[in-house]
Amino acid sequence: GLVGESGCGKSMTALALICSIINNNPSPFILFDEVDAALDESNSAKLSGIVGELAHKTQFIIITHNRAIMSESDVLYGVTMQGDGVSRLISLKLSEVEKIEAV
Repeated sequence: GLVGESGCGKSMTALALICSIINNNPSPFILFDEVDAALDESNSAKLSGIVGELAHKTQFIIITHNRAIMSESDVLYGVTMQGDGVSRLISLKLSEVEKIEAV
């Protein structure tokens, strides 16, 4: 369950409210920026499941470092910096990775 006054509990309560609003009145897309930072592993998995359920109603753009959240993604985008100091954008469609792993 949720812990009352902890950062994790407060974050999960706020996210539950936001997700219930999305469920009843979906937007074309939702941008979440590090909303999972205060969540523990268990609540990150719960949020990941909720996002997965809502993904048929709205498109989520989530900025995160959390593996549980990323596992629900269709596409991952990242920025990496090579030794020359130039940033490079990378993308990965998870459906293509699953095809490669199946071979």
